[in-house]
Amino acid sequence: MKANVPKTGAGVNQAGMMKQIQKMQEEMERKQQEVQESEFTASAGGGAVEVAVSGSHEIKSIKIKPEVVDPEDVEMLEDLLMASLNEAERKATEAMEKAMDSATNGMNVPGLGGLF
Repeated sequence: MKANVPKTGAGVNQAGMMKQIQKMQEEMERKQQEVQESEFTASAGGGAVEVAVSGSHEIKSIKIKPEVVDPEDVEMLEDLLMASLNEAERKATEAMEKAMDSATNGMNVPGLGGLF
């Protein structure tokens, strides 16, 4: 089986293609920076615990309503924290994936899978 590889000069504008690749790379960097500077918030237990993380997955804040602090039921508070942290992290990851998809116009760029 032979690969159908376009020949240089057969309508392939390499300089134009390189410009498009560079533009895509710049767009990806800009969008990645935007997401990293964003904040994603999630709550659990009907708002009893709220967590905010940055797009770079740094925990920015944790808020706990006083009424859920029960020394007899620390496990519930731990579960609420875990649930809200996981959801905030999921939102940050989803935003980065969406931004990268937008920057690449949905193209499957080899080597980018799993980087963000």
